[in-house]
Amino acid sequence: MPLVVRTWNLYHGRTKPNSGRTYLERMVRLASAGADLVALQEVPSWALGRLEAWSGATVFGAVARPARLGALGRKLTALAPDILRSALNGQANALLVRAPLRAEGGQRIVELRAAGLLERRVCQLVRVGAGERAFVVANLHATAHAPERAREEVDRVAELVRGEEAAIVCGDFNVRALGLPGFSPPIRGIDQILVRGLGFEQEPATWKPERRAVGPNLLSDHAPVEAVVA
Repeated sequence: MPLVVRTWNLYHGRTKPNSGRTYLERMVRLASAGADLVALQEVPSWALGRLEAWSGATVFGAVARPARLGALGRKLTALAPDILRSALNGQANALLVRAPLRAEGGQRIVELRAAGLLERRVCQLVRVGAGERAFVVANLHATAHAPERAREEVDRVAELVRGEEAAIVCGDFNVRALGLPGFSPPIRGIDQILVRGLGFEQEPATWKPERRAVGPNLLSDHAPVEAVVA
């Protein structure tokens, strides 16, 4: 059974160039349409509770930076989303699992790096069943602007899935063309879908710009990466 897998850094629903508007719900619906498994990064923490309604999927969320000031924080951020970014809205990762896939149990959240001055870095791990087979999915958002730290975090994820017969590791690695031993080759960008013990019917590729265009702008500063796992 071929599985459509996507990963996308949502940039908190913002656009490139920055337009002063956010399109978070639109982006979640776009990312999940026709997909079986979706890994998201840079999701506002408050939005985790809305992802199920927007996507029709079973949702697993992992908060990297808690939201502040509740509804007031959201209102203030809406006035200047390109300036406040995650300062008040917080930041999270999410895995969306859609039928006929099934999550076998809950998720495991592993802290890859403590919070420090900004946010902690975490990896989500969920075991997914597809017919008679099963595999583990890992979703991470590695540290930005610090390649050595990012490599350490991605290597840590490789250790977490070392004993798994089949695994998918995806997310924003924040280092270009960073691969893992024993996994499928990486693509040129920083967003990856890597598999081990599984194959591809369609290898990972970034979306063409027109698939995420809104007027003269693009949704997010990242293009989604999509693959079809055989």
